[in-house]
Amino acid sequence: MTAVELKKVLIHKITEINDVSFLEAIMTILDSKTGSRTIILSPEQQQEIIDSKKEVENGQYFDHDSLNKEVSEWLNAK
Repeated sequence: MTAVELKKVLIHKITEINDVSFLEAIMTILDSKTGSRTIILSPEQQQEIIDSKKEVENGQYFDHDSLNKEVSEWLNAK
């Protein structure tokens, strides 16, 4: 069986599977071979990302150098 034929058989068989945990296991195997990973975020995680992007847009963040300076000052004060 060629690779193309095997892919067609696998696709057909996968479409018949309704077991979510089994499909997730297949996804894990496929991700390990394709180099891509799908990360499923909870609604809370998604909201944190949205909020963080808004903070960056509003200038509410520290750049790396400023944060290093602040940490160094804090450590030297102790």
